[in-house]
Order: sequence, then structure tokens, then C-alpha cells
Amino acid sequence: MDKFIIRGGKKLSGEVSVSGAKNASLALMPAALLASGVSKLNNTPQLNDVYTMMKLLKELGVKPKFENDILELDTKNITSQVAPYEHVKKMRASVYVLGPLTSRFGYAKVSLPGGCAWGPRPINLHLEALKKMGAEIDLVEGYIIAKSKRLQGAKINFDVSSVGATGNTLMAASLAKGTTVINNAAMEPEISNLAEFLIKMGAKIEGAGTSTLSIEGVDELNAAGINTIADRIEAGTLLIAAAMTNGEITLKGISDFLISSILAKLEDSGCKIEINSSNISLKSSGNFIKPINVTTSIFPGFPTDMQAQWTAYMSVADGVSYVTDTIYLDRFKHVPELVRLGADIRVNENTAVIKGVNKLKGAKVMSTDLRASASLVLAGLAAEGTTEVLRVYHLDRGYQRIEEKLKSLGADIERAAGAEY
Repeated sequence: MDKFIIRGGKKLSGEVSVSGAKNASLALMPAALLASGVSKLNNTPQLNDVYTMMKLLKELGVKPKFENDILELDTKNITSQVAPYEHVKKMRASVYVLGPLTSRFGYAKVSLPGGCAWGPRPINLHLEALKKMGAEIDLVEGYIIAKSKRLQGAKINFDVSSVGATGNTLMAASLAKGTTVINNAAMEPEISNLAEFLIKMGAKIEGAGTSTLSIEGVDELNAAGINTIADRIEAGTLLIAAAMTNGEITLKGISDFLISSILAKLEDSGCKIEINSSNISLKSSGNFIKPINVTTSIFPGFPTDMQAQWTAYMSVADGVSYVTDTIYLDRFKHVPELVRLGADIRVNENTAVIKGVNKLKGAKVMSTDLRASASLVLAGLAAEGTTEVLRVYHLDRGYQRIEEKLKSLGADIERAAGAEY
């Protein structure tokens, strides 16, 4: 397994482009199953999760072509509606094929999903929505089996706002008979990006970007093209990297709308932010980082996927801060590893109490999940001495060649093979 070797203390500066959004890509790719033809997804990031989804779609008969950042998906010869365990176990987003397959073909057999090793993230909302639309759902030997001659429009009221359930229901409803209304729908930009793609395919959708979506089902959709939005989590991670190292960087190709909550907190901590069209510049606060409390929330609130990175940032702030995760209550596995680097953090239920220290010090640390890995890299960049981050395959799931981007900004970081674990 690969590891990162980071020699900390280097100030990051320069310009860097933000890659396409992982979470958007993982919804757009299965959406192509709703039509026969060749769909083109521009600005697709080269990530392990994207390649995992490609393998799953190939299992169904899709012919993918991926060059540079353009992914073409040929869905003219779908041969299977079965998503096997060997693919689905690697990534929770694989359950996104459930809605499109059931809606277009009337049948889907999808393994219960795997993915990150933290927190309960049940898929009951996905299944209840399909049931309300008339699907027969059975759980047999670890597989979800969904059947329906044709899904029917329905009123869906989610108890909690779920990106995954909203996306799956949105795709399923696009080919259902009649009108589907989703209340308490996720408002995340990735869902808006998916809705835009479906509309280009011929779907009739109103309310994208709001908590109420109305979908009038159509008989057929057509293949289309879409530009994948920029990855707001990669953008936030890079900005914090600069903030933690007393640096100054410019992000290219991202709208401030996508990361407004992150930018507001960075400004509160003392950073200077400038926005110019699709470029965002940050100048660090220098050696004084003001401790700022954060509570994660659904969009447009502070994203849970930035919680670990903010915790790392606050570990070198001048004072005490509190980071509370209201989305996932067990997402603090990065904390013991940050403590190994010298951070002073105590977790009480779903809140981390962080007492800032003057300096972190390099050590060997272990990645446990995607965003935890990012927090350890950030801490290593700011630490004195050498930090080894093991199991960086977690990072490769969601960051496109992050070490190369950091190197281009002046970081002393290298990937090495054969890490112990």
C-alpha cells in the first residue's frame, strides 16, 4: 500500500485548478443508464471511486471511454440489471444504480452497499421511496431486489434530508408515470448538477436547488452531455492547506457559491478572501489563527466532509474551538491520529473540543477513511519534521493526484510504495 512522506513547514503558494466533483460524478454516471445512447460527462475526475463505478457499469453492459477529463458512457446494450457484491462492497454510491435500473427496466438486483468504515448510513430512505412509487422490494441473501412494471408518481416525504436518497428517487421518478414530489429533498449542488443532466436528457424537473422537487415522468429519455461541477471539498481542503502553512493561493475554476460556508469560516479565522469570477484567492492570517467553532449542516451549511480538515486547522489555532458534526455522529476517527502529531483534542459524543497548540510534530499516522486522510495530510504539511501518512488509497478515492497539486504549490510531499499497515 502506498503512503505519503511529508516534510512539513513549507509555505504553500501559487495557483491550482479544482477537479470535478467526486460526489457529482458518482450520481451522473448511473443516470446515463436511464437512456440508450452515448452520454458525455465533461470535467470527470480521475479517482478510484470513479473507476469503481465504471467497473460496475461495465458489469451491466455499459461501454465506457475515459480520456483526460471526458467520460463517455455508451448505454446502447445493457445486458444485466444485477450489481454484484464484488463491486458494490467497495463504495456506498453504487446503490445509485438501483433507481435507474428499476425505472427503465422494471427490475434491479443490487447488493447492499459497502464503503467507508464509519457511521451508520442506512439506505431505508431509498427503499421506502421506491416502495411508494409502486416497486416491490425484497432483501434476499444480501441483495436488494426491486420489481415494477412501471413506477408511479408519488409524494415522497423524507424524514431527513439525504443526498443519496434524493438522487436515487430523482432518477427513478424521471421515467415514472405521473408526477412525483420530493419534500425535504437535498439541496446540495451535486443534486442540482444531476437535475441539470436529467433535464438535458429530456426529464421534466422543477425546484432544483430547493427542498421541494417536482418531477413529471416521461416515457423516454435521451443520452446527453453535462459539465460536472467543481469539487467543493477538494477546494476547501486546498484552502485550509494554505491557511495552515501561512500561505497564499488561488483556486481556479470554482464558484464561491459552492463553498460559501467554508469561505465565511476561513474569513472568521483571519484569512483574507478575494473572489474574481471563477477564481478564489486566499491569503493566510499569518501566525495567528483565530479559533472558530463549526457545526456541520446540510447545504448551504458547513459540510460534514470538511469536518476532519477543519479539526486539523483548529489544532494550531490560538485558543479553544468546538467542532460538532450533526450529520454523522461517529466521524472522529482522525482525532487519535491527529493527537499522535501533537494535537490536543478531546471528543465528547459528537463534538471535538480542540485546544490549539503552537506546533504539530511529524509522526507516522494511519488513514481510516477518505476525509480523515485529508486531515492528516493537512496536519503533516503544517508540522515540524517528517510525517508518514499510511493507507493513502483512501485519499485516492476522492482526491485527484492531491500530492501533485500540493507539490505544485510548494509542499514537500512524495508518494512511496510498500507502506506498512
